[in-house]
Amino acid sequence: MRGFSAEALRQARRDAGFSQTEAARVARVGADTIRRWEQGESSPQVDLLAKVVEALGVEIADVVHVPEGERYPGDWRVLRGLTQPQLGAKAGVATQIVSSVERGVISLSDNAAAKLSAALEIPESELRSSYERARNRPAGEPA
Repeated sequence: MRGFSAEALRQARRDAGFSQTEAARVARVGADTIRRWEQGESSPQVDLLAKVVEALGVEIADVVHVPEGERYPGDWRVLRGLTQPQLGAKAGVATQIVSSVERGVISLSDNAAAKLSAALEIPESELRSSYERARNRPAGEPA
């Protein structure tokens, strides 16, 4: 996950007064999951991270930092705590469309741009800018 900070998550958990085990219990995720995230051994799944930050009383943006001018569509989705299927359902588009737009491998239609930007609660111009960044990223750089 682009921009995820294991240290920021650890600090948010400590600030909330939770042990890893207690945070896992309240968020209903595995304690090993939180430990691996905080140790940098694995990257969070957005839906599980959303549960953990909610339990800690913080926002995903408190533990995932991607500067606004560098965000891809997938970064916006992560910051909203949504999986690709969840965003697709919220926007009324197929998951495959969400995935393809995030990777910049299809043209962004006016219809998809309007629906996705509304679902993400960002201006359509920002979705289009983030899409262009993803579409024009260097070869080998993940979107």
